[in-house]
Amino acid sequence: MSRFVDRVGIHVTAGNGGHGCSSVHREKFKPLGGPDGGNGGRGGDVRLVVDPQVHTLLDFHFRPHARAGNGKPGMGDNRSGANGEDLELAIPDGTVILDSDGQILADMVGAGTVFVAAQGGRGGLGNAALASKARKAPGFALLGEPGEEHELLLELKSVADVGLVGFPSAGKSSLVSVLSAAKPKIADYPFTTLAPNLGVVQTAPTRAGERAGSIDAFTIADVPGLIPGAAQGRGLGLDFLRHIERCAVLAHVVDCATLESDRDPVSDIRALEAELAAYQPALDADHGLGDLAQRPRIIILNKTDIPEADELADIVEADLAAFGWPVYRVSAVSRDGLRELAFALAAMVREYRAAHPKQEARRTVIRPKAVDAAEFTVVPDPQVSGGFIVRGERPERWIRQTQFDNDEAVGYLADRLNRLGVEAELVRQGAEPGAPVTVGDVSFDWEPTAPSGDDVPITGRGTDIRLDRTDRVGATERRAARKLRREHHAEWDHAGVDSADIDGADIDGGDDWDDE
Repeated sequence: MSRFVDRVGIHVTAGNGGHGCSSVHREKFKPLGGPDGGNGGRGGDVRLVVDPQVHTLLDFHFRPHARAGNGKPGMGDNRSGANGEDLELAIPDGTVILDSDGQILADMVGAGTVFVAAQGGRGGLGNAALASKARKAPGFALLGEPGEEHELLLELKSVADVGLVGFPSAGKSSLVSVLSAAKPKIADYPFTTLAPNLGVVQTAPTRAGERAGSIDAFTIADVPGLIPGAAQGRGLGLDFLRHIERCAVLAHVVDCATLESDRDPVSDIRALEAELAAYQPALDADHGLGDLAQRPRIIILNKTDIPEADELADIVEADLAAFGWPVYRVSAVSRDGLRELAFALAAMVREYRAAHPKQEARRTVIRPKAVDAAEFTVVPDPQVSGGFIVRGERPERWIRQTQFDNDEAVGYLADRLNRLGVEAELVRQGAEPGAPVTVGDVSFDWEPTAPSGDDVPITGRGTDIRLDRTDRVGATERRAARKLRREHHAEWDHAGVDSADIDGADIDGGDDWDDE
């Protein structure tokens, strides 16, 4: 059984960027092939696209998680990785996209409108792209960035020309069923309609000079029954009042055959108008239709096939004229007055369309950042005494791209931060050597006055002399110390000095070192 779902939460994850490749070209008769590591591929985006053939959010109700493809890693011989496959999700026309805080991100109106819900991660650069005069053959590559992840809320606001509003059991669904080919559920108890029903109404041409066979068509929506207090959440009001935000014409459907003694057509209309006035549409500044109070209205006196209802219509018709809206008497059972009503609604919709051209797919607006915008900020760390936190899009992105198990990659990161001005800002704010500095998810002890990459002596691939600050004695130093001890022992043996007399003697570079 089909279900109408007009609100659903989804989790979208873009693809991760592929890692760059660290490779050196090796070929016969080419001893200095140079770096040839390719770049990683871009991660796929998650995009929401308006599809006129989709009318509900039911698919997202059963499959709320969406993930795009990851980019492929780069390879040697200057081969870049393939980009991740983008994921396009079809949504109905009129869907509003909100973030986890309830802020509107996009109002999707018009077939083909696209919204990038999650941006794919950038691919990492290979060592061929990182080569420079200081690093002719880098022994590292940049990592791919992770794709964005977002929790989104999708709300469907029906795109209908005419919205039928009224109390429960006023006959709104019955009117939709006889005016169009829609077959909504109809029963003799309140709140039979739990979801909006949309139908297409077609009328023959009436204006002089129209082409024979031309048809005026408009969509009509049946909003579930409204009761006093709907704007504050009573009944089903808040769940479905949003469906009338885009309606060009609002039609009051009045039940003239109601058996409730405290109700009459005039009081029903006034109660509904009070709820419409109290409801604040979220898209007033975006859909271009103006305030709900300014939308054209029409009054439909329904169920006039019943004698008592017909008599009541005669009594209140003069009072209803005070509203200044057209009044029509119809019966969904006998179909009296339906043709005149359809033509009147078509004329009102035609006037609206002339005043409000159909919205086309919206273009993506790119807003570049100001050239003098600050690229990073340095603030004291409130949790660490003497520490600092560096925030900014570029520093945090560089942190994500760095292989921290590779000394040369860490040195390259230090050079980038230095050129950006992070070190100068830390000095200006009084940072001491060894102060803990946090960038993104990584914390390290800051060491100032590090030379830039152009002045760093060339060492082995994957190493950086600035990070070689260990107290461990290397193999070369141990061999030199053993050689020095042997020379001293040979001199003492030649001079006849007892070895017991030289125990604990201070021999330069060799005290307390074993011969092992």
